[in-house]
Amino acid sequence: MSSPPDLVSLEDSEELLSAIEVATADPLAGIFGPASMSWRINRESALFLGAARAALLQLAHPWVATALEQHSTLMERPIARFQSTFRIVFAMVFGSLSQAVNAARHLYGVHTHIRGEITEDAGTWRRGSGYEANETAALRWVYATLVESAVLAYECVMPALSEDELAMYFAESKTLASLFGLPLCELPADWPGLLAYCRAMEDSDELGVSKAARAMGHNLLRGAGSWIKPPAWYCALTASWLPDRFRREFGLTVGPAEREAVENARKRLSRIYWRLPGAVRFVGPWHEAQARLKGERSGPIARISNRFWIGERHLPFA
Repeated sequence: MSSPPDLVSLEDSEELLSAIEVATADPLAGIFGPASMSWRINRESALFLGAARAALLQLAHPWVATALEQHSTLMERPIARFQSTFRIVFAMVFGSLSQAVNAARHLYGVHTHIRGEITEDAGTWRRGSGYEANETAALRWVYATLVESAVLAYECVMPALSEDELAMYFAESKTLASLFGLPLCELPADWPGLLAYCRAMEDSDELGVSKAARAMGHNLLRGAGSWIKPPAWYCALTASWLPDRFRREFGLTVGPAEREAVENARKRLSRIYWRLPGAVRFVGPWHEAQARLKGERSGPIARISNRFWIGERHLPFA
C-alpha cells in the first residue's frame, strides 16, 4: 500500500495563488498572455484529438475513476465531462487574472468535498482504502496527462515543437500546476523529466483500470449521452496513443484496420488543418480573450465555439 496521502492545504493553495497574482504583469491579459506558448498550443481546436487520451489515462488512476463514479454523473455524459474540464482549464489559460484565480479557488473547493473509499482492487490500491481529490500525487497525474496530451494533439497536425518551445511550454505549465495546487517541488524539473514521469507512472502499479473505469472509458469513446459520436478513426487514434498495457486493460484494439484508419486520418488532418479559417481552427475562449484585450465583447463565433468547448457562451469566473 502507498504511503498516507499528501494533501494540498487551503493555506498552501492560497500561497501559490498569491505568488501568481504578484508575478502577473497584465491582469487583463491573464497569467500567460498572447505571446505565450500556452496560448499558442491551447488555442488550437486540435486539442480535441488528445482529449479522450487524457481522460482515459486519468481514469487509469483508481482515485480519479472512483471519485467520478461516486461523486459525479459526468462520465455517463462524457461530453459534459469534457466541457467541465475545459471550462476550468480554459479559464485558467485564457481568462483574466481574476478569472484564472477564481477558477483555481473553485476547483480547490470542489475537490475538498471529493473523498471516499476505493470500491474495488486496482493497481496497488485495495478495496476500502481511502482517497481524496486534493492529494498531490493524483493532482500531478491529472496535470501531466493534460500537458502531454496537448502536445501530442498539437504535433499531430502542426510542425513538431522545438526543444526551446517545449521548454517554454513546460515552464508555463508549472504555473498551471500551481493553479491546481501543486508547488514546484512536486513537479518534474523539465520536459524530458515530465515524459520520464509519465512513462514511469504508466509502468507502475499506482495505476490500474478497474471495471468501473473500463465501463466509463467505453462510454466516453462511444459518446454516451450526447449527440456527438466520436468516429472510428478518432477512437483508433486515441487507442494508438495509449500504452499497450492500458489498451489491454481498457479492452481496446489496434489492429491493421485501426492502424490504417489512424494513418489515413493523420494524412488528411495534416493536409487540411492549417488551412482552416481561424473561426474554426481556434477555440472560442481564445477568440474571447482576443476581444477582451481589445476592450470588446466576444462575437458570435466565440460564443458558438464556447458552447461546444465549455458548454457556456462565455468563460466563467468573471
